[in-house]
Amino acid sequence: MSSEAPPPPPTSAANGITAGPPKTAQKPNYTLKYTLTGHTKAVSSVKFSVDGNWIASSSADKTVKIWSAEDAKIERTITGHKMGISDVAWSHDSKLLVSASDDKTLKIWDFSTGKCLKTLKGHGNYVFCCNFNPQSNLIVSGSFDESVRIWDVRNGKCLKTLPAHSDPVSAVNFNRDGSLIVSSSYDGLCRIWDTASGQCLKTLIDDDNPPVSFVKFSPNGKYILAATLDNTLKLWDYSKGKCLKTYTGHKNSKYCIFANFSVTGGKWIVCGSEDNMVYIWNLQTKEIVQKLEGHTDVVLCTGCHPTKNIIASGSLENDKTIKIWISDY
Repeated sequence: MSSEAPPPPPTSAANGITAGPPKTAQKPNYTLKYTLTGHTKAVSSVKFSVDGNWIASSSADKTVKIWSAEDAKIERTITGHKMGISDVAWSHDSKLLVSASDDKTLKIWDFSTGKCLKTLKGHGNYVFCCNFNPQSNLIVSGSFDESVRIWDVRNGKCLKTLPAHSDPVSAVNFNRDGSLIVSSSYDGLCRIWDTASGQCLKTLIDDDNPPVSFVKFSPNGKYILAATLDNTLKLWDYSKGKCLKTYTGHKNSKYCIFANFSVTGGKWIVCGSEDNMVYIWNLQTKEIVQKLEGHTDVVLCTGCHPTKNIIASGSLENDKTIKIWISDY
């Protein structure tokens, strides 16, 4: 998403001599390129490295696996957690990973060696979500203990514990300069925090408050994409506290399913679904532009390549695979 308001759809003159539809009317044509097998339980998270070379996946099987984004070959399997892993995230130089586990810890891993550099201890229950800030000197985590913690990457110490929510925390995410954190929870709230002070700056709440199962900032940092367990995704202007767009048609009433902004070609919203498909919406018009079929269980997680039109998706226990999808648009 650009930092200005989106431009109007181009006219045919702006398209040069091509007689095709204007760019905004084009739909993606994602097709299945690879199926990655290896995890022995549900795949909980899939993330492309910031340099676009690798895919990290986490699983209930207690492992993180690293795959080549180019040819989908397995690079390494990282082990060390004592229980299942719910989330994994890359540092912005693509050199470190952090994982969040039901063993109540996070672990920081050196990507090149697969070695554990630090174990982050302090949460009192399952750690469910994690992310690096853009500078990658901090990690934010959310837990079933209802708190959000901010950690120092260098020494592994907890810098702040935010009494964030009154139910499990489902997602945590920094904005693009790292000054803000957004968190979501089963308590029905999205909260925005000042990273430096730990103060809550804003609470987003809708008319009714179904559990919020996922949240993240838009690439330009102006908007927040939030998923709720009433089969709905919403795009918020958080400075105004206003819902701008609503995306529906998928099934999501039970699981915390990741959602994404896809901005490498057309501007799409991408999300898994409990009907075993990946849904893609036109960000502006809110129409479903494609549904990706192939998984045989709930699609819990999706990730979008930073520069290419590639989606990775991961699925639950009856499937256990990661699928890589490629589009021209």
